[in-house]
Amino acid sequence: MPIGVPKVPFRTPGERNPTWIDIYNRLYRERLIFLGQAIDSNVSNQLIGLFVYLSSESDTKDLYLLINSPGGWVIPGIAIYDTMQFVRPDIQTICMGLAASMGSFILVGGAITKRLAFPHARVMIHQPAAGFYEAQTSELILEAEELLKLREILTRVYVQRTGKPLWAVSEDMERDTFMSATEAQAYGIVDFVAVG
Repeated sequence: MPIGVPKVPFRTPGERNPTWIDIYNRLYRERLIFLGQAIDSNVSNQLIGLFVYLSSESDTKDLYLLINSPGGWVIPGIAIYDTMQFVRPDIQTICMGLAASMGSFILVGGAITKRLAFPHARVMIHQPAAGFYEAQTSELILEAEELLKLREILTRVYVQRTGKPLWAVSEDMERDTFMSATEAQAYGIVDFVAVG
């Protein structure tokens, strides 16, 4: 049985009595942001909006992005990544479950030295998938060319942010490459594994 989004009391400065707000809005006020689903345009736009808004509130206090995502659409994921690089505060990324596909791309996009995985977290990288099944030949060729461009972008970001050689990342992206938290640290996707 779903419990819905829990509400918690929050006292606005200057107010005597607290009001009840949903837990995510309360956590946003502490600069904690969650990516807990597949990435699509709606999720991407919500995260980008939060990054920009919270950055305007303070451009020096870090933001914390907690990730438990199976991945999702490439272009919305790249938009999230680019915004993370654009905003002034550092964004600390934390994998707390699964960061697969575009989830791992966003995880690696956190501020270098501020990327963390929980001890039992899993990380997976792979190349972008095609969406054509019943397309005409000319459409297949155009989409294949676009996929190659996107694959090049993703590969170069992983290379830049992990320090791994291009050939190694390219080879690992040929298939689903799953990693434990310690393997992701050795790979350079995260900088630390949390200890309990």
